[in-house]
Amino acid sequence: MPLRFNQYPLLLALGLSLSQMAWATDWTAYGGDQGGMRHVSASQITAANVDELTRAWVYRTGHVSVPEDALKNSKFEATPILVEGKLALCTPFNQVIALDPGSGRELWRFDPLIKLDYQPDNLFNCRGVSYWQDSAAPAGQACRSRLFMGSMDNRLISLDLDTGKPCPDFGENGSVNINPSMPLLRAGEMQITSPPAIAGDVVVVGSAIGDNSRAVAPSGAVHAFDAGSGRLLWRFDPVPRTLEDARTQGWDGSAAPSAGHANAWAPMSVDAERGLIFVPTSSPSPDFFGGLRPGDNRYANSVVALDALTGKVHWAYQTVHHDVWDYDVPAQPMLASINRDGKNIDVVIQLTKTGLVFTLERDSGKPVFPVHEQAMPQDGAAGEVLSPTQPVPSAPPALTPSTLPAAFGFTPWDRAACQKRMDAARNEGLFTPPSTQGTIIYPFTGGGANWGGGAFDPVHNRLFINTSNAMHLVTLIPRAEDLAAHTGESKHAEGYAPMTGAPYSMTREVILSPLGVPCNPPPWGSLSAVDMDTGTLAWRSTLGTTEEIAPLGIALATGTPNLGGPLVTASGLVFIGAAMDRYLRAFAADSGEELWQGRLPAGGQATPMSYEWQGRQYVVIAAGGHGEAGTPRGDYVVAFALPVAGEAGRSLLSRVLDYPGGRFNLAAVTVALLLLLLGLRWWKRRS
Repeated sequence: MPLRFNQYPLLLALGLSLSQMAWATDWTAYGGDQGGMRHVSASQITAANVDELTRAWVYRTGHVSVPEDALKNSKFEATPILVEGKLALCTPFNQVIALDPGSGRELWRFDPLIKLDYQPDNLFNCRGVSYWQDSAAPAGQACRSRLFMGSMDNRLISLDLDTGKPCPDFGENGSVNINPSMPLLRAGEMQITSPPAIAGDVVVVGSAIGDNSRAVAPSGAVHAFDAGSGRLLWRFDPVPRTLEDARTQGWDGSAAPSAGHANAWAPMSVDAERGLIFVPTSSPSPDFFGGLRPGDNRYANSVVALDALTGKVHWAYQTVHHDVWDYDVPAQPMLASINRDGKNIDVVIQLTKTGLVFTLERDSGKPVFPVHEQAMPQDGAAGEVLSPTQPVPSAPPALTPSTLPAAFGFTPWDRAACQKRMDAARNEGLFTPPSTQGTIIYPFTGGGANWGGGAFDPVHNRLFINTSNAMHLVTLIPRAEDLAAHTGESKHAEGYAPMTGAPYSMTREVILSPLGVPCNPPPWGSLSAVDMDTGTLAWRSTLGTTEEIAPLGIALATGTPNLGGPLVTASGLVFIGAAMDRYLRAFAADSGEELWQGRLPAGGQATPMSYEWQGRQYVVIAAGGHGEAGTPRGDYVVAFALPVAGEAGRSLLSRVLDYPGGRFNLAAVTVALLLLLLGLRWWKRRS
């Protein structure tokens, strides 16, 4: 089957790329379009009427019926896509479901029968499915239009869009196996969690691999297959496997590297016009000690632009040299055209866990805003060889802080407890190396930005990013001490990892006060807007409250760590769930003012999407909670829309309970009233 990229010559002649056209029609890919802008042209919902939004329909996938052990080790991070009149998504257990976009009625369901009796390192998770159409096939032919999904057991599955049945001409009965480069330590050490990338007739998949189990670990190679037949086309391994390649890619040492990982667990992006795939890679194994892999370790912790036909490297840009902080490239590379100094520039915008934003020319990978190599703390653990510098963009500014003036606490007691823990650890700011003393990693490995990515408004040249703000304490344990003191992982803290083959094992934990809140000052979650002409911060708003995590449901506007991303509409609204308090929110894109909250039946740790269907705009989010965040579980897909004739709008009670400024919470209000009544009764008796 031929490999096709430029199937729309008229559009290309008019100067419109395929990724630019995508946001003018359906939400056809995980990120809205193949470049992940998460922008929708639908504009029926505006700042003037967003407060009227109500639930249009709710669908339940049924995946909460799995055994409790499997459910607690799952996270519902899916974002649906809308293609050919079907809303398609996957559950954490890889069931693929097609829904009617207007009613939420189930059209079909496919179950790949994933085994549920093991605990995958990255939890049961499926972020989304991808769409491909075989333009050479006649209309009406089975599997002319297909959905692709990567599975927990490392299969790439091809389904007929109309029926949900496996496409028999793809691989073996509709799937191909992606075999790991070495035997796995356990089922679940390697899995596929993000949707495949589709470039013409090429389907590309990455992988998620369990961190810190061992130094010599499975390869994080990216695999490309023919979309029609499932034939393997090429394979790209970010870790060089010959000494000659190692020396050209910034890997020092006298032998070819034995490290694994550097995998692409986050979603990839595609520029169909250029025939390029943009791959975000992670750190090599193990994360927190790099003495066995000296050098910069280029192609790891990088944005790598690959030729979609051959898998050859077109360019690569590294965001962290010699990573020993688990600062993977965590988010889909965003393909946008920014206006800078009066010129349109096609760029790749890469968000990072450090809160730094890299803006790169799409053809060359050269920074648009200057990047400086800054000296960073040295004197790592014995055997470590750190990079003396790290790249820091001059703009935009870092979206999360990396230095700690003092501990935070609601009371002098818990603030003092936090300060004591912080004083005992090594803490020299960003890129302080892990140590046997214990090192504060700040931002922590779950933030600033993460897999939810950002959103870009191509009309107003503005980037929207949600970030998390917390600290990790990482402690290296010398191997001899570890073996002498412990007989198994059960004797260690929850964040223990053996790093077998390295001279250290390690522990990692979020630094919390005795009251269970982060020891660093709030806000713990933010939503920011960046002007991409100047690279300056336009506004920053707090994202989330303590309603679900504080006693009595008290909703303090501290922000919360968050998982999921935003979308932006042509009418100037930014929708986002992500926070730990079970709301989908709408912010004004021009000012950052929070305009609306929609209560969710479970945790909304997913990225919403939006579309217009039969004259009505919908905003849809998966609400199923998150095993690592500990948010309430469920199996809901919730669609919000403006009410139409015959539908009730929001009641006065719902407006009061979800009021964006006060966050009135029924439980907290009830308890407060009871305490007031008891107080009045006591005062009356005393008087």
